[in-house]
Amino acid sequence: MVNAPPRWAPRSEREAFGKSLRDRVRRVDQDTWVAGPRDVMERLRASEAGRIHELLAVRYQKMASGPFAFLRGNAWVMAADLAALPMTGYRVQICGDAHVRNLGAYAAQDGRVVFDVNDFDETCCAPFEWELTRLACSIVVVAREGGTSDGTARDAVRAMVRMWRETLEQLAGLPVVELARYCVHRFDRDDAVGQVIRHAERVTSLAAVGEMTAPGPDGRPRFADKPNKLRRIPDDEAARVLAALAAYRETLGPNRQQVLDCYHPYDVAFKIAGTGSIGAKNYLVLCEGNGPEDPLLLQVKEALPSCYAALGLIEQTPVAHEGKRVAAGQHRMQTWTDPFLGWTTLDSRPCYVRQIADHQGSIDPEDLRRSALVEYSSVCGETFAKAHARSGDPCVLWGYAGRAEKLDDALAARAIAGADQIEADWNVLRAAVTRSR
Repeated sequence: MVNAPPRWAPRSEREAFGKSLRDRVRRVDQDTWVAGPRDVMERLRASEAGRIHELLAVRYQKMASGPFAFLRGNAWVMAADLAALPMTGYRVQICGDAHVRNLGAYAAQDGRVVFDVNDFDETCCAPFEWELTRLACSIVVVAREGGTSDGTARDAVRAMVRMWRETLEQLAGLPVVELARYCVHRFDRDDAVGQVIRHAERVTSLAAVGEMTAPGPDGRPRFADKPNKLRRIPDDEAARVLAALAAYRETLGPNRQQVLDCYHPYDVAFKIAGTGSIGAKNYLVLCEGNGPEDPLLLQVKEALPSCYAALGLIEQTPVAHEGKRVAAGQHRMQTWTDPFLGWTTLDSRPCYVRQIADHQGSIDPEDLRRSALVEYSSVCGETFAKAHARSGDPCVLWGYAGRAEKLDDALAARAIAGADQIEADWNVLRAAVTRSR
């Protein structure tokens, strides 16, 4: 860890400090990929602690379905690789699981649909290079699965890093209060991100409830069993989930409590979602507000320790509550955060709580081909620059990155090597799944 000048120090001093980080790691040396002897399955087994054993097969089968699916669940595998790479030591808040599908659209508090980072299960304070490297590798993996050449994938990574640099230069000159409300806006309604926004505008809680429920004996919607996706749970388990909402309420501000109190939670189901988090407890709670046409869907999800902390890869003060860690990381990185974001404890397990299905949408990797991949990667660069500038210092980051394209080229080369490693690791898991099936 390095000690940077305070944010109120002269801008020239902070940029000079960032430039001095090149003495620790030259930008051209960010092209390396360090991967010695590895036991992929042992790394995966280390991630099983605390998970529901019966769901591990589902998790591994999903990860074995393709290299990108494997990437989505391999944060525990990749963490040690990231920690072995050369790094400046300058830390920011990272989401910890950066890839092209962990950005998306959702409704801000004023009802506008915005685009931002949207997954924080692994969030922690760590070197910014870890975030950029994992995101860059995901760009190459998605490109290859879609039949896009490595040449175009390199261009997409360069576009991502270039926009990350250029956005940091812009943000370095903003007053802090303007930086705090900076939103990603460099897209139009016809590009890849614009399509995500348009899709999210059509996704409402009412529509989501209609897909997941059936009329109950009293005529009110009740969650329906959907194999491998959603299942009803015993009444005593549902009662414990509902009881945990009382402590969750206390983590919200008075204005949010006032809104939450107008909704009545009355049904609960267990949901299998995502890839990397499969095996953690994850519940949906259906609430009714101003009649049956006003539903609120809450997610109560177990917050497992961040892989970077669990593996001893970062220095941090003890985490009092993992759910609070997730919520705090989300607040630090997002411009507009879910007004219902909070945390609680369920059956002695820390959880975070958030609203789902409120104009939410994410990119379909099938849509990321050729020029669309380059365009989308550029928006990813802007989004993460904004997120890193909120918790770090854009002047320091810009001072290190600079105007030259050295970092762009280096990370593009690293991403190719990293994608090769991801594919090799995926083949190990695929063979293991085939043997055990």
